Amino acid sequence: MKIRSHKDLIVFKTSFDLALQIHQLSKCFPTEEKYALTDQVRRSSRSVSANIAEAFRKRRYTKSFIAKLSDSEGEAAETQVWLSFAEAFGYLDELKMQELDEKYEQLERQIITMIQSPEKWST
Repeated sequence: MKIRSHKDLIVFKTSFDLALQIHQLSKCFPTEEKYALTDQVRRSSRSVSANIAEAFRKRRYTKSFIAKLSDSEGEAAETQVWLSFAEAFGYLDELKMQELDEKYEQLERQIITMIQSPEKWST
């Protein structure tokens, strides 16, 4: 299958699905966290997908491609930190945290693989 759009990338689909999961989970966070933890974890999780999409559109320019993927990797790591806070505060159970953390670790490995072989993605 030829990849025609960022929407065809497994890494994009995975990050988008994770952002949707986090949105749903964060609906249960206390209202006093609305402008802190809830906002931050939603923003960073969505940013992973947005940066992957932008990287795909910049794939002709290796440095830009790598920079946007690096941003995406950073946002994924930031999301993991916010999820750790959610677990520490008791808003997220240990099992769910472990599941999400493993998925983000896998996602970060996929992003790193793309960074290490940018020539595979150029047009």
